[in-house]
Amino acid sequence: MATIMGMIFYLSHQPGDFVQFPRFIGLDKLLHVIAYGCLAGAFLYGLHPFTHDSNRAVTALGAVLFCLLFGISDEFHQAFIPGRFVSAWDVAADFFGALFVVGCWYRHKAGDEANDYP
Repeated sequence: MATIMGMIFYLSHQPGDFVQFPRFIGLDKLLHVIAYGCLAGAFLYGLHPFTHDSNRAVTALGAVLFCLLFGISDEFHQAFIPGRFVSAWDVAADFFGALFVVGCWYRHKAGDEANDYP
């Protein structure tokens, strides 16, 4: 999880003209979704030993909130980088990426619980 957070921080610390993406509409948002989906997955994986018997909804909410707060802090950080700017759409993409992965995890766990009962 720390590695993914470090990568996100490193990339967001680069000046605006440092990274050149191909001209693909929405690529930036797609990369946000992927990065924060990976962060959410790493968060859930890291918490697995501690959440085995806990409330699944609380764990899911915690993972999404953690990613959302990190996304907000990352956008705040970008405000101080030349050529970068704060974007609520980036935070929305971060949130969606985390929500998608956590939602998949939640459904998977619900299926596991349903299979535990004969």
